Amino acid sequence: MALLGTLFKRTLQAGKALQFNILSPRLQQKLVLARLLRKARQTDIGRYYGFSSILDSGHMLDEFSRRVPIHDYNAINERWWKRYHEGKSNITWPGKIKYFALSSGTSEAASKYIPVSGDMIKSMRRTSIKQMLILSRFNFPSELFEKGILMLGGSANLQHSGHYYFGDLSGINTSKIPLWFTPFFKPGDRISRIRDWDQKIEEIALQAKNWDIWVVSGIPSWVQLLFERIIQHHGVRTIHDIWPNLQVFAYGGVAMDPYLPAFERICARPLSYIETYLASEGFLAYDTRIAPERKGMRLSLNNGIYYEFIPFDEDHFDEDGQVRPQAQAIPLDRVEAHKDYALLITTCSGAWRYLIGDTIRFECLQNIEIKITGRIKHFLSLCGEHLSMENINEGCLKLAHDEDLTLGECAVMGLSTNGGYGHRWYLSVAKEQVAQARERQVDLLLKLDAILRGLNDDYDVERRHALRIMEIVILSEEVPLQWMNTLNKMGGQNKFPRVLKGKYAESWLAFVQDIQPASLPL
Repeated sequence: MALLGTLFKRTLQAGKALQFNILSPRLQQKLVLARLLRKARQTDIGRYYGFSSILDSGHMLDEFSRRVPIHDYNAINERWWKRYHEGKSNITWPGKIKYFALSSGTSEAASKYIPVSGDMIKSMRRTSIKQMLILSRFNFPSELFEKGILMLGGSANLQHSGHYYFGDLSGINTSKIPLWFTPFFKPGDRISRIRDWDQKIEEIALQAKNWDIWVVSGIPSWVQLLFERIIQHHGVRTIHDIWPNLQVFAYGGVAMDPYLPAFERICARPLSYIETYLASEGFLAYDTRIAPERKGMRLSLNNGIYYEFIPFDEDHFDEDGQVRPQAQAIPLDRVEAHKDYALLITTCSGAWRYLIGDTIRFECLQNIEIKITGRIKHFLSLCGEHLSMENINEGCLKLAHDEDLTLGECAVMGLSTNGGYGHRWYLSVAKEQVAQARERQVDLLLKLDAILRGLNDDYDVERRHALRIMEIVILSEEVPLQWMNTLNKMGGQNKFPRVLKGKYAESWLAFVQDIQPASLPL
């Protein structure tokens, strides 16, 4: 069997050696857009916006951005995508759309139905293979490449509407696992088709000792929950007591840093962390380097996705995260390093100038490496404090580190009263730390406030003026997961929101109504 691992690793290395970009990033992206326009020119949207004449204009990039408007989900779904639900075809992409991915829904309570074409499934598979090629750079022993890869995602048992199948994107991808990958894939077809999340976790925990896993992929919070359940079920100290060869955790969807203390507690030794940017709309980016060289994820430039970027500032977005009418997007060759942008994508699933909702920052322009910094609606700016999701993650992580807390999920909610504006923080910690943390919750809030003032100058200014109310609620780590369960958002690509707004805020307040916050003295 060691021979199989050696052959597999050498195959990956050979594939990596063939990966070289002879075209500039700008030209790669220009060719991608040309292919997308050419293929979709006879669709309803292609005829409406004149894709053929855009291709023939001589100024394709400029004409494309001038003629085709920026779409958020509501705009493109109402005008175009919902016609697919009636069984119609050739709307925004040639042919019928057979699959729809349910978004994780962290911005709004209702899930979004994102079309997933056959071309997009192939695109995601190609990017996944590129990511696997990177493993050969980690200098892992050859024998590891014959061991199992656990993919913790949504159910592969998709639901059928009568015209199309729908479910979590990870479930769609799992249902399309290529034949050559099945010997390595865990938890296997039977368990991956289970829809009930608790049952799936129990089945994996039961079978865990029968598998030799070296790579796990999934959302950090759900993988943490799985590891803890496996440890509990088998009565061991760490996950490495069950999977001694576990080396790699491929994650996405959220920042990993807030979860590192918990993973250090349940692992016997450090893992290699590989970040992926696999959204419901496509596989956008992935790590190509490891720490300490790692700067960010490399955008996938030549795989059916065309990117544009809107500066994420007050000139282009209002205080609610809505794009302003006069906002202008720029192409890849005009972006600047270390500046936040809202991401606009055009894809081989029929998304056209689609505002995906994420904000990114270029960490390295030479290698086109990005970092996800937040969501356009996952920030607080009630009175100009501009508190970003990056600030929230960094602030909570530093607090947990300084105060030796094992942090679970955390979130913040905006407050507005006649007395001014404010923030209420919800921090979940390990069950054994709850009582002690509640005794010190005012001190914790003072320290978190001081950390945020050091991270964000705008926040510091507003704390001295309009932002006068500061509250904190300490929760046990299982409370956020219990709330997610009431929303039927357990597992898969579902994520606990860092900023609680709208219907999510109403639902959350009703769920924790008996827990009173502690406030800073004014």
